[in-house]
Amino acid sequence: MSYVNNYTPSPEPTVPESEVYGPNPYDINFALPLYAETLETARIKLTPFVPSVHAETYWNHVKDHRSELYRYYSVYFHSLTEFLAWHEVYFRRNPYQIYLAIIDKTRSDPAHPDWGGSFAGVVGLINTSVANLQMEPGYILVFPEFQHSHVAKTMVAICLNYILQLPTESPPGLGFRRAQWCANALNAPSVGLAERMGFHREGTIRNAIVLPDELAAYGRKGRPGDPFENHSSRDTAILSVCWDDWESGTKEKVLVQALIA
Repeated sequence: MSYVNNYTPSPEPTVPESEVYGPNPYDINFALPLYAETLETARIKLTPFVPSVHAETYWNHVKDHRSELYRYYSVYFHSLTEFLAWHEVYFRRNPYQIYLAIIDKTRSDPAHPDWGGSFAGVVGLINTSVANLQMEPGYILVFPEFQHSHVAKTMVAICLNYILQLPTESPPGLGFRRAQWCANALNAPSVGLAERMGFHREGTIRNAIVLPDELAAYGRKGRPGDPFENHSSRDTAILSVCWDDWESGTKEKVLVQALIA
């Protein structure tokens, strides 16, 4: 039997520097409903990250702390332009992922009164499967000035409410069956936060992600002779809250912890 293989690799998506801030007016290009009332509490609001609005402030908070803030990421950004190009491809061009700015309503920002508070960090809603009713908060980053406060736990509670609450409830959610949490297995604070917010540890996916050079210290040594032998590999801790957990007491626990009940 004869056959051919005419495969040619698709080119990597590129973003010209003139397009890193996205279209104007800005199109979030998100396929699912965003319920503003579910994404906001008395203290925290999640709102779409708009580069022309949020990017400069994001980079001012991050640029001098990248070694610390990106150490458990699977990517590393050397410049604002590089970060924005990634955001454009990974988030805005994928209608099932969205990047959200975390606004701390308890701290005013006189430079941006229209924000209704201070820009405290970011969270992505990623790895969405509508067919399997699951979604994952990911690429979470809380700026140093807002760490060890109510910001992270309230943000997680909002995400869980949005993912797991039924659309017929008040406030409405997506009605998914599974909220997933993935973290570098070395990132004990991330795993600990997830567990405090009701996630159950399901296991560890070993050698899950090949890491860039800048993050080599946060993975296991590469395999001699393979295509990426000089790059380390990340083990990923995987946790979840499923709909039956949510309806069997986790919802109440999470909302009380986040002081939004």
